[in-house]
Amino acid sequence: MSEQFKPNATVAAIIYHQDKFLIVEEIDDGKIVYNQPAGHLEANETIVEALQREVLEETGLTVEPGYISGIYYHYRQDINLHFLRFCFVCQLDDCCETAPRDSDIIQALWLTKQQLAAKGEQIRSPLVMQGIDDFLKGDRYELSILHEKI
Repeated sequence: MSEQFKPNATVAAIIYHQDKFLIVEEIDDGKIVYNQPAGHLEANETIVEALQREVLEETGLTVEPGYISGIYYHYRQDINLHFLRFCFVCQLDDCCETAPRDSDIIQALWLTKQQLAAKGEQIRSPLVMQGIDDFLKGDRYELSILHEKI
């Protein structure tokens, strides 16, 4: 009998205000990369709690997600891992000051889509731009689609 397949469950936040996105500059495998505040789901937390924890750790902000812009299944061949990513949208009233708590985060930056796209190969995953594109085209799924029993 083969071992059960278990993709990595992750969450990400599109944090948006007036055409700018809150992006974290972080160290991954010794390289500087750019990502949305994101991370892995931990035991005994809901998907929304995971998102709130990750955003707090990586930006110092407390957020309430408004909706989901997409759920993505992605395979990274370079590390031979599969990811199932829940991408949430959090719209803010202003570009808040940030204070990252995670030692892998260099800083959190407010960037336009064009400024982020200019980072090219330094964007950590193709899901970063895909999530932003889906958000901008209006993909929107209410949080009520999540049914969690933990």
